[in-house]
Amino acid sequence: MVGGAICAICQIFIDLTKLTPARILVSLVVLGVVLSAVGLYAPFAQWAGCGATVPLLGFGHNLANGVREAVDSSGPLGILTGGLTACSAGITAAVVFGWAVSLFARSKDKS
Repeated sequence: MVGGAICAICQIFIDLTKLTPARILVSLVVLGVVLSAVGLYAPFAQWAGCGATVPLLGFGHNLANGVREAVDSSGPLGILTGGLTACSAGITAAVVFGWAVSLFARSKDKS
């Protein structure tokens, strides 16, 4: 239910503003990082379950946690490595599935 509400809010932003879907997606990732940094995302994710951890808000939260853990264990180098290490499985899945779909789908002009 929460994931659907997040999607509905984003659709409203797409329909009623001049924001592009790409800017809205980036805003969701940044919002997840900010909410994680101030300590609000973990209780929200606990309450909402997968509805909060699967969308892009959860990706931002995962990036922030990865950086935090890597800085604690590796020092300043963790700033560069932590986020990618924490999200490597999701990034790999996105690349592999995107490539697989590209084998069967053809892009079309929207006009």
